[in-house]
Amino acid sequence: MTPVTQSEINKAAWGACDTFRGVVDPSIYKDYVLTLLFLKYLSDVWQDHLTRYQAEHPDAPELVDAMMQQEAFVLPQGASFSNLHKRRHEPGNGERIDKALHAIEEANITKLRDVFQDISFNSNKLGDEEQKNDILRHLLEDFAKPALDLRPTRVGQLDIIGGAYEYLISRFAATAGKKAGEFYTPAEVSSLMARLVDPQEGDDC
Repeated sequence: MTPVTQSEINKAAWGACDTFRGVVDPSIYKDYVLTLLFLKYLSDVWQDHLTRYQAEHPDAPELVDAMMQQEAFVLPQGASFSNLHKRRHEPGNGERIDKALHAIEEANITKLRDVFQDISFNSNKLGDEEQKNDILRHLLEDFAKPALDLRPTRVGQLDIIGGAYEYLISRFAATAGKKAGEFYTPAEVSSLMARLVDPQEGDDC
C-alpha cells in the first residue's frame, strides 16, 4: 500500500469544504468538516483493527468482540461513517449523523462527554431540509474518497487529526482575513483535540 503524507490528507480535507463554499459561512461549516473528519478517522481505525483481529482469530468471534471493546474509542453498531455513507441518498442525513455522534458519545462517555453537544448536522444553518440533505450527501461523498482513507495501515504514525485540524484552522483563518490565533475555536472542538492528544506532565511543548 502506497504511504500517504499529511499534506495529501490536509489537501483532501480542505477540498471537502468545497461542498459548503458559497452556501454556508466558513465560521459555521468548519465545525461540520472537523467533526466529520473525527468520525471518519474513528471509523477507519475501528475497521482496520477489526479486520486485523478477525484475520488473527478467525474462529473466535467472541474474542474479537472483546478485543474491540478495549479500543481507545468504541464505535457502536450503526454509527460508523460507512453506515452513514451507504444511506446518503436517503432523506434525513442530518438526523442520522447527529444520532451516530450521540451514540458514539454515549459509548465513550468518559472521553467524549458533551463534545458534540453544540454541533448539530440537522441544524437549519445548513438550509432547508432538501438543501441540507444534499449538502451532507456531498460531504459524505467527499470523505469517502480514497484520499481520505485514514486507516492506520495506510497513514502509519501520522497525527492525522492534529495535523489536519491545525491545517484547516489556518486555512479558515486565512480565508476570513484573520490570523490563526484570532480565529474562534469552539470549546467542544478544543476539548476534543485535547482529549485526543492526551498531554502528560513533562511532555515537551
